[in-house]
Amino acid sequence: MAGNSFGRLFSVTTWGESHGEALGAVIDGCPPAIPLSPADIQKDMDRRRPGRALTSPR
Repeated sequence: MAGNSFGRLFSVTTWGESHGEALGAVIDGCPPAIPLSPADIQKDMDRRRPGRALTSPR
């Protein structure tokens, strides 16, 4: 995955390789102290899991 950055007030920058050792994202512009856990995004990650009938487009 090539590095991507989008947004102005709320920006997301991604980095890493789709088949490499790691992927990452940096989110800027959020108010501080917003609790976020892996469980909060797991349902979206599950939608992109390969081999499922209803995967999201890539």
